[in-house]
Amino acid sequence: MGIRYEKQGSVATFTIDNGKVNAFTPEMHKELYDAVKDFCADRSVHVGILTGAGDRAFCAGDDIKNPHGHQSQADALSAHFFPSTDEEAHLRPGWERELRALERFKPIVGAINGPVVGMGAIYMLNLTDIRIATPNAFIGLPEIAYGMAGAGGSTQLARQVPPAVAMWMVLLGENMPAKDALKHDLYNEVVAPEMLMTRANELAERIAALPPISVRVEMEVTKRAAEMSRSEALNLTSHLYRLQRAALTAQGGFTSLPLAND
Repeated sequence: MGIRYEKQGSVATFTIDNGKVNAFTPEMHKELYDAVKDFCADRSVHVGILTGAGDRAFCAGDDIKNPHGHQSQADALSAHFFPSTDEEAHLRPGWERELRALERFKPIVGAINGPVVGMGAIYMLNLTDIRIATPNAFIGLPEIAYGMAGAGGSTQLARQVPPAVAMWMVLLGENMPAKDALKHDLYNEVVAPEMLMTRANELAERIAALPPISVRVEMEVTKRAAEMSRSEALNLTSHLYRLQRAALTAQGGFTSLPLAND
């Protein structure tokens, strides 16, 4: 058990699979990091799906009750200032930092099969771009009650929902029901559990059928423009658009847009 990474055609599926509620161990952060790195580098894979095993939870976060992986405060502080290593993949802090910082311009569809708590919510908000959820898939960021605040910054939550909604979530630590996550656009759709993977795969296949370079460009300009001035965003979009068109033309791809009645 851990992270299952499977490829079928141009779609890769990441499955969090650890016990009844899919809690994360330190080693699983490294496994997911390695899988996402492979996903980003493999040109035969165009889209990903991130989900949890079973039907009880997408992910209940880090298994903080398990002493495995903890180290002394002095060692933890030392680890904070240096990159994670393979030899220390079983320790905290660890590869969750590198994974959150990983630059990714391939889309991942979230198939949220149940409650999303703590680190599970952090990964869902950082690693998925379109999200399909089941009715019981509430989102919880309870860390503040345990002296472990920072989820709002780790997820850049206030970029995804209105600031007052983000503050409600991180300061009160209350669970957000799936219907409210849908209302605030954290979820795109809420579907019956038996339809979840069917719908996620349908969306993934639709994206996978598009030109991969165009998907890459659209993701990159959308993400980067959020942190740029208007003129900077327009310049970046223009440059990447022209490079994209040149690449597609060289490959014998599209040279003009189809008419509506074609």
